[in-house]
Amino acid sequence: MSTPSLQRPLQRRTCRFGPQEWEVYDAWTPDAPRADVTVVLVHGGLWQTSFDRAHLRPLGLALARDGWSVASVEYTRVGMPRGGWPGTGTSVVAAIEAVATDPELPDRLVAVGHSAGGQLAVWAASDGRCPALTGVVSLAGVLDLRLADTDEVGSEAVRALLGGAPEQSPQAWADADPTLGRLDVPAVLLHGAADTLVPPSVSASYLRSRGPSDASCRLEILAACDHFGIIGPGHTAYGRVTAAINEVSTAAPAGAGPRA
Repeated sequence: MSTPSLQRPLQRRTCRFGPQEWEVYDAWTPDAPRADVTVVLVHGGLWQTSFDRAHLRPLGLALARDGWSVASVEYTRVGMPRGGWPGTGTSVVAAIEAVATDPELPDRLVAVGHSAGGQLAVWAASDGRCPALTGVVSLAGVLDLRLADTDEVGSEAVRALLGGAPEQSPQAWADADPTLGRLDVPAVLLHGAADTLVPPSVSASYLRSRGPSDASCRLEILAACDHFGIIGPGHTAYGRVTAAINEVSTAAPAGAGPRA
């Protein structure tokens, strides 16, 4: 089991990337960085306003205490001005671009997204949207929107994000679904075997959608791990999260070599 190291409290720096009060990210810079990489955290919460970046603060602190530079981004959610699609997606891209130009953070970025944030992170890492990204890690990500739409937990949230059913908002569904995009950077998908909120089959479906033009992508199912355990610094999953970050930050991008 790998657990975060215990060190002195870290100072959090909050930076603005847009005019709205929620267009911010929190940044932690360790005294002795372990790698020239910034981990960009993208929180979940079904794209709704009821969850914000505070949800991933324990994970961000743990990563920073273990030597990673970390930026935990906020973004426009459903119910906010310009929330929904494409506003929610473009807000995440703007946040990542702001982190990439932060002079106090390494400019090589790995996006780590949980649940709905996994959809946003993998979407941002596809089709040339975020050239600053060098890798992506999805934690119980909602990576197949049509499959998630069949689940009673996620269907209303997916349709709220996209403005209706597939036949009502076809362009939004076509643009937002990661299964329809080309993955630009190496990806690791981590999913808890005991996840009843976003079943592992959602990540497995995304993996099956990958083709020869995509960057390397693999799925790891974590035993005895549920939807929230996967982001818990005290859970055995924490070691797999840090290993995945290290893996994608050193792997070759799409077109740079043979697929893994």
